[in-house]
Amino acid sequence: MTNRINCAVYTRKSTEKGLGLEFNSLHNQEEACRNYILSQAFNNWEYYKTYSDGGISGGMTERPALQQMLSDIKAGKIQTVVVYKVDRLSRSIMDFHNMMTEFDKCGCNFVSITQAFDTSTSMGKLTLNMLLSFAQFEREVSSERVRDKLHAQKAKGLWTGGMPKLGYDAIDKKLVVNEAEARDVKDIFEKYLEFSSILDLTKYLRDKNITHKKWETADGKKKGGAPIGSSALSRLLREKVYIGYIENKRTKEAFKGQHQAIISKELFNAVQERLAANNNRGDTPYTQGTSLLHNKITDASGNVFTNQKSSKNQKQKYRYYKLKGLYLPAGDMEKITCEVVRTFLDSDMKGLPEATKMTFKQVRYDEKLIRPMIDKIIYHENRLTYFINIADLSYLESFKQDALNTVSKELSRSYISNDSKFFIIEKPIFIRKGIATNRYNGGETSILTKTENAQTLIKALAYGWRYKKLYEAGTPVEHIMKQEKIAHRTVYKYLNLAYLSPAIINHIMDGKEEICLGLQDLFKIASSCTTFAEQEQAFFLNI
Repeated sequence: MTNRINCAVYTRKSTEKGLGLEFNSLHNQEEACRNYILSQAFNNWEYYKTYSDGGISGGMTERPALQQMLSDIKAGKIQTVVVYKVDRLSRSIMDFHNMMTEFDKCGCNFVSITQAFDTSTSMGKLTLNMLLSFAQFEREVSSERVRDKLHAQKAKGLWTGGMPKLGYDAIDKKLVVNEAEARDVKDIFEKYLEFSSILDLTKYLRDKNITHKKWETADGKKKGGAPIGSSALSRLLREKVYIGYIENKRTKEAFKGQHQAIISKELFNAVQERLAANNNRGDTPYTQGTSLLHNKITDASGNVFTNQKSSKNQKQKYRYYKLKGLYLPAGDMEKITCEVVRTFLDSDMKGLPEATKMTFKQVRYDEKLIRPMIDKIIYHENRLTYFINIADLSYLESFKQDALNTVSKELSRSYISNDSKFFIIEKPIFIRKGIATNRYNGGETSILTKTENAQTLIKALAYGWRYKKLYEAGTPVEHIMKQEKIAHRTVYKYLNLAYLSPAIINHIMDGKEEICLGLQDLFKIASSCTTFAEQEQAFFLNI
C-alpha cells in the first residue's frame, strides 16, 4: 500500500487590512490550495493542516505559523507544503534557499499551485529563482517607495509618527509641546552642564522621578513611564527635535520642523560640546575592563584587542575582539595563556642566564602572576606570540617559594628578544567557527591548540568507525540519525571519514603536531576525493 502524503497549506498576508472580513485573502489562498490537494488524491495526497500568518511581512522568517510548520516538518508530520504563490512563503532569496535546504533534509516537497515548476530539475530551480528574484525586487521597490515618502515628509518638517518624544504630545499627527514634560527636558539639558556626568544625571532623574514619556495608544493601551537609563539619556541629549528639527536617521540629515523648539540652540550646542569633551577615548588606548588579558593582546600592527561583553540565552560571555568578524573567545585565550605560563615555568628556559633561570624556578604558579609576567601577546593568523618579561624580575617577589622547581622540559618555538627584555614563545593555534573541542557539529567559534585539534580529529574518526560498524551491520541511516540525534548529512560526513586513506588515519593517530587541518577540512577531503591517492595528496599538501 502506498504511503499517505500529508499536505500542509501555508497562507500569508502582509498587512492587517481586511483580515476582519468574512472572506479575505487568507481564506482565498487556503480554499485554492485545498482544492488543489483534492485534485491530487490519486497520488495519495491528503490535507493535513493550514498554517496562516496574517499581517506579517514576507521579508522575515520570524512568523509564528511558519515556525510551527517548520517544526512539524522536522518532526516528520508533513511531506508536502502547498502555497498559492512562491512569495507567500518568502520574499527573500536567501531565506527561501535556507528553507528549501531544510525541506530537502526532511524529505519535504514544495508546491506553488499558480506557478507550475518541478524543483527536481535544473530548469525548475532556475524558474523558481527567477520568480523569487522578482518577488524580492517587488518588496525592495515597495520599501524604497516608503523610504522616499518618509524622506519627503521629513524634508518638509513633518513628524512621521511613532512614539512621541519626552516633552511632546502627538495631536492630529503633529508634535505639540507638553509644558510639564518640556520643563523636565530643559532641566535635563541644564543639569548635564552642571554635572558633566551621564551617570550622575541618571541618578538625579531617578531621585526627581523623571521617567520616559508616558503615553496612550489609539486603542487605549498605556505605554512608557520606565526609568531613564544612561544609554537612553545619552541619546536624548543628542536629539535635535528639541531645537525644532526633524532628523532622518538613515541619511543623517536634519530639517527645520513644523513643531516648536523646547530648548535654545545655544544650550543644545553647549551640551554637544560637553558630550564630545567627555568622550575622551578617541584614539587613546582602551582602558576599561578588568579581564585577565585586558589590553595585553594586539595584532601585528599594534591594534589592541578590546573587550566585548555579549549575552545569549541569559548567559553573559566576554570576548576579545579587534574588528568586526574577528573574535578571540576569552575563555580559550585565558586557558591557553595559563598553559603557556605553566609550560614556561616547567621548561629548561634555554638561553636565559643561570641567575634569571634560578629566579623563575623558585616561582610558585598563580593566576595573578600572568598580568605582570606577560608584557603582550601578538595575534597572527594561526599563531600567538607571547612576550615574557625577563629584564626586571621584581614582580616575582610575591610569588617566590622555598622549594625549587626541578622540572626542566625542552621548550620549542622559543627565543630571547634582541634587546634581552623578553623571552618569546610562539604558540600555534587554530580558530574554527562552529567547532569546539567537545562538539563536532555546530557550536561557537573556538580556539584550539595543535594538540587539541589532533584530539578532535581522532575523536571524529572514532565516531565515523562507530557509525560504519552500525551501517555495515545493516542499520539504516535513518535509525542511526534517531539514535545519535543528528542529521542524515552529518551521519554521511562521519561515514566518509571512516573510509579515509590508511596513511591519513595513521598520521592523525600518531598525534603529529604538524597537523594543521581542522575537522571541516577533513570532512571536505573525505567527501570530495574519490581515491586514496587524491585524499593523501590533498591532506599532505595542506598540513
